[in-house]
Amino acid sequence: MESVQFVVVGCGPAGGVAAREAARAGIETLVLEKDPVVGARRVCAAGLRPDFLAEFDLPRSIVHCDPMTIAMYTPARRHTLRFGPMHTTTREELDGTIADLARSEGAQIRTNALFRGLRSEGETTIVEYADTRSGSRRAVRAQHVFLAPGSVARLEDDPRFAYSRWEAGLVTCLQYRLYLERPARATAYETLEMYYYRGLCGRPVMGWMFPKRDHLTVGLGITAKISGAELRRELDSFVKTVEARLFPNVPYRVRVEGNLLYGGAPRPRIATDRVMVGGTAAGMVDATTGEGIYEAASSGRIAAAAVADTVRGRRRSAGRRYEREVKSGFYGRLRDRYLLMNFLERKPRRFDALFGQVAANARFAALIQRDRDNYTLREWAYLYSQMALFTLRAV
Repeated sequence: MESVQFVVVGCGPAGGVAAREAARAGIETLVLEKDPVVGARRVCAAGLRPDFLAEFDLPRSIVHCDPMTIAMYTPARRHTLRFGPMHTTTREELDGTIADLARSEGAQIRTNALFRGLRSEGETTIVEYADTRSGSRRAVRAQHVFLAPGSVARLEDDPRFAYSRWEAGLVTCLQYRLYLERPARATAYETLEMYYYRGLCGRPVMGWMFPKRDHLTVGLGITAKISGAELRRELDSFVKTVEARLFPNVPYRVRVEGNLLYGGAPRPRIATDRVMVGGTAAGMVDATTGEGIYEAASSGRIAAAAVADTVRGRRRSAGRRYEREVKSGFYGRLRDRYLLMNFLERKPRRFDALFGQVAANARFAALIQRDRDNYTLREWAYLYSQMALFTLRAV
């Protein structure tokens, strides 16, 4: 049986960063990616935070646009936050670039490798996968495993990682790439747009419009399993709203992308001694925006560092260190965002109360956009005072 030190399942931002940094540290690394081409089937608005490129050492060439503004739309009004510049890209370019960098460090990336499960064997883990090119079933022995297959993670039958509320957090998404024959109005390329409303289906909808170099990405997500026809009807109606404001009477071609994403609370358990779960598979997604690229890449970096230290004999358990660092760095904020989103969706006017408060208070806006739970006691006190004020207004 083939044996390696580190197996990574999935080559999105979590898996790609884990592979790159583990290989750079001298760890023998194999990535199993189910798609034929890395990043080719991702439904994602692909917005990047201002310092993302520098933090993860990625080239500027993947950037399409540099919006300085986030606009948040409710049925009642538009709220604007200005900070940045943020960046937009595509998942093909983001994931593909990270994968190329991982290969350059010595990681092996095996595509058409569909993860099927794993089992413990002594001090190692056997990872089973299907080679979808040949139709054969294969296995590889690993000292450490990082599971980052996204929202389609097959973990609910594994008692170590099963989460009974995982299915309830899945978000049905549909996205159009609109290739316009003429450029849209200038504001379309200067702003990231988020929409919060109750859709034709009667359920809460989160929509988005993100500009790209040669197209606009317009999509929406609904926390429920609904039919493809109903989802397309919902998105077609939403596109008309965006079209009327940004590119009226401009013909365009459409590329359709659909998938399940995740918008629930993070997975309670994400590691054993030798197996770690990261990125969206760990539920590391901001429920209020659907954004999880930064959290995913960070989880990959933490996993790689934990494996490197364990292989070098500095620690006994990679998984324990990994779980502790991920939870202390991200879980508080992600759980709070999940609870906040549930609170907002029960009465849509609460979105206006929150967004108006954030837009009017630059300090509050800056703090809630912070990537990690690394606030000082004074900052925590300020945040709680602002949330108490919002709660009074919302109730």
